[in-house]
Amino acid sequence: MTPTGGSTANPSAGGAQGENVNALAAIEELKTRVNRAVIGQEQVVEKIILGLLADGNLLIEGLPGLAKTRIVKSLAANLDVGLARIQFTPDLLPADITGTEIYYSAGGREKLEFQPGPIFSNLVLADEINRAPAKVQSALLEAMEERQVTVAGKTRKLPPLFMVLATQNPIEQEGTYPLPEAQVDRFLLHVRVDYPSDENELEIIRLVRREWQEKSAPELEPVAPAAIFAAREEIKEIHSAVEIERYLVALVSATRRPEKYSDQLARWLELGASPRGSLALDRASRVHAWLHGRDYVTPDDVRAVVHDCLRHRLILSYEADADGVTADQVVDEVVRLVAVA
Repeated sequence: MTPTGGSTANPSAGGAQGENVNALAAIEELKTRVNRAVIGQEQVVEKIILGLLADGNLLIEGLPGLAKTRIVKSLAANLDVGLARIQFTPDLLPADITGTEIYYSAGGREKLEFQPGPIFSNLVLADEINRAPAKVQSALLEAMEERQVTVAGKTRKLPPLFMVLATQNPIEQEGTYPLPEAQVDRFLLHVRVDYPSDENELEIIRLVRREWQEKSAPELEPVAPAAIFAAREEIKEIHSAVEIERYLVALVSATRRPEKYSDQLARWLELGASPRGSLALDRASRVHAWLHGRDYVTPDDVRAVVHDCLRHRLILSYEADADGVTADQVVDEVVRLVAVA
């Protein structure tokens, strides 16, 4: 039995690109609604929406109970798209994700029919992805990179609106299988979720109490999925100057050849980011500029997304681990040392 949750993919979530919508206003409304349902995680909400607009996949890391699942559920509900939740466990099989061919007999005829798995939804929440072995984790690779699934020799396309949101717990490592570097590199962003402030936690208590007391919340018209496609078309027109392009390439280059910048940076880094790091920086910075009402990218847009784009693409040295240096601290040092051309 496939361990899924939520609804199946919404066919209308892929074909309404031609509708006339005010994309930025619609995305702002979507962001406001999700922030209303999830208190104190405005930055995380913006990064998840940024990943959706950038047509990428996200790795979300945070302790249990920090509303990771709630954010994704609220996003799917307010966008009116299909959501499938897969709880990753050690006994999960690849077919539980991709689907499989089922043998059945009807009207005297015997045949094999493909039964789609949860990967065919619009939003796929892969809960605790590091609890399943590599063979199961690899079932996501083709879907994340090629937007298609091959089962029994047949390739099937995924919905045009598709994103994998994988969560993992940073402290529980018993019985887990670390994600291979090749798979981690396929996530556009690695987003970290922190504790809310005391004031926000008070608001969370009140919000959940209201939800418990009220039998049903007022229904709001969902934001049309066409807004996502309209926004993506506008983002394609965002201008990135040559100086900005050189700046983001220099940031990535500093992780590969750190000795050019400082001995300390060279001591901390064993392997730097792949070209996917540069591509992620370019795409994410364009979306960030668009979300803030600009039609051009600034160095601040690049710096706003650099940690989420690079922290999971760096392999730190033994010396960095021994000194307690984190990937974020390494990125901080890279940003400090690399100047805008």
